[in-house]
Amino acid sequence: MKLAIVGVTGLVGRKMLEILEKKDIKVEALFPVASEKSTGKRILFKNKEYKIISINDLIDKKPEIALFSAGSKVSTEWAPQLAEIGCRVIDNSSYWRMRHKHKLIVPEINFNDLNLSSNTVSSSDMIIANPNCSTIQLVIAISEIHKKFKIKRMIVSTYQAVSGSGKKAINQLHNESKSISTKKVYERQIFNNIIPQCDIFDEDQYTKEEHKIINETNKILNSKIRITATAVRVPIENSHSESVNIELVNNTTTEELIEVLKQTNGVQYMGKANNYYSTPHEATGSDLVYVGRVRRDFSKNNCFNLWVVSDNLRKGAATNAIQILEKIINK
Repeated sequence: MKLAIVGVTGLVGRKMLEILEKKDIKVEALFPVASEKSTGKRILFKNKEYKIISINDLIDKKPEIALFSAGSKVSTEWAPQLAEIGCRVIDNSSYWRMRHKHKLIVPEINFNDLNLSSNTVSSSDMIIANPNCSTIQLVIAISEIHKKFKIKRMIVSTYQAVSGSGKKAINQLHNESKSISTKKVYERQIFNNIIPQCDIFDEDQYTKEEHKIINETNKILNSKIRITATAVRVPIENSHSESVNIELVNNTTTEELIEVLKQTNGVQYMGKANNYYSTPHEATGSDLVYVGRVRRDFSKNNCFNLWVVSDNLRKGAATNAIQILEKIINK
């Protein structure tokens, strides 16, 4: 397989390389792609050096699959050009996610929705969207619950690590902790603080991140769940947490809900044996979604609370894309 990684020097691109190092995927040719300031530098992959190339040079290399993690501007311009030459693109930006003709894929849930019958743009899914990090861990946690009991309404509050905003945000956190003057990714101080804003505000006073959670969840699950969300940035480096309240159509018990979670692919249920919950520190480095603190909401009938934690750079981004890649190869 001829594989390109676009945005290879970023947090997610580097995580993709790290995960691929440990996978038994035969990569005959690797094309690491980054911005001009990184072009010509070398990276090491499976004990072999590769020179980073520019995106302008990638078309002539004719990759078969490209993993994109370079932002919406790059994906908008270059993903269609690669698709036209028969390269299947798995894109981590937000650009393609809510476009009607493009599938938004979490392999455990809806991989079989893809049409992989050919490598032509007109008859196959050549550009595949990777969902938002917060959305991925949420839908993994609730997908089987929704199948069995039907979720009517959901309230989601996220506690999102700064790595979700890239390397410069991590630098801001570290520099502020040392009282060093720093370039601001967040207008407000993030060290020793929380910021009730992820991404920019829309006219309705919801942020774009909150809209992503709402809209992407229903697209992936092919559902019409009524969802409200509040996304909060917290002063930790990695792994997102979510407090999730669900109202179900069909009656159930906490015990039945837990049994469904135990059988959900990709979920680690955190019960009494695991002290009831996971934290970002413990989830970092794992590809699982940890679900704990499962309990009834006594304020309303047939409502339950969940605590959901996952590594946003792995399952929330790089791992999900590579799992899509693996399934494409196997199919």
